[in-house]
Amino acid sequence: MLRVYLELGEKKVFACALDWAGWCRAGKTDELAIEALREYAPRYEVIAAKAGLELAAGKVSVVEKVRGDATTDFGAPGAVPDADGKRSTRKTAERQVALMQAAWDVFDKVAVKSPAELRKGLRGGGRDRDRDRDKMIAHLVDAERAYARKIGVKHPPFELDDTKALAAMRAEIVEVLSAPSDGSPLTEKGWPARYAVRRFAWHVIDHLWEMEDRRTP
Repeated sequence: MLRVYLELGEKKVFACALDWAGWCRAGKTDELAIEALREYAPRYEVIAAKAGLELAAGKVSVVEKVRGDATTDFGAPGAVPDADGKRSTRKTAERQVALMQAAWDVFDKVAVKSPAELRKGLRGGGRDRDRDRDKMIAHLVDAERAYARKIGVKHPPFELDDTKALAAMRAEIVEVLSAPSDGSPLTEKGWPARYAVRRFAWHVIDHLWEMEDRRTP
């Protein structure tokens, strides 16, 4: 069974798989969001396989609905469901972190094979859809530094080619999110671990699929 929660905005609805970090898709209605989530199952399966997991989606079960906000309508899952306030064992946390790391790995491989200039106008435009490859990568890294502060990990800005700095930041993110959690925010005004790993993974995967869609054939 695929446990899903719905984040309800005024214009968009996100359907997010609770047990599969980063697997979230949006639609104009509950039904369309769930349909989009299922349609992307074959693409998410690549992430799961990289993490050493077998994706068996099964029947969708909506276990929670949470009110979204402007972030939802902007195009990002920004609300924290009650389910993310539950305790996480180390085994559960490490499984979700493995999916996040798999997303990083797959994105890096796709980026290496992608042209510097990506096709414009796909996915309806808007938001950051017209970024070329290197600007997209820089955006991801900057976002991760901002997200990291939500779990108590602070790193100063660094150059895009500073692979050691990126590796150090991600290693600390992995360490924090792999630990058992009581479900409370990891820092003041921050995020609980369950939500954090989903948000990290979703952002990478969303741009991974965007880059794949916008590559020149």
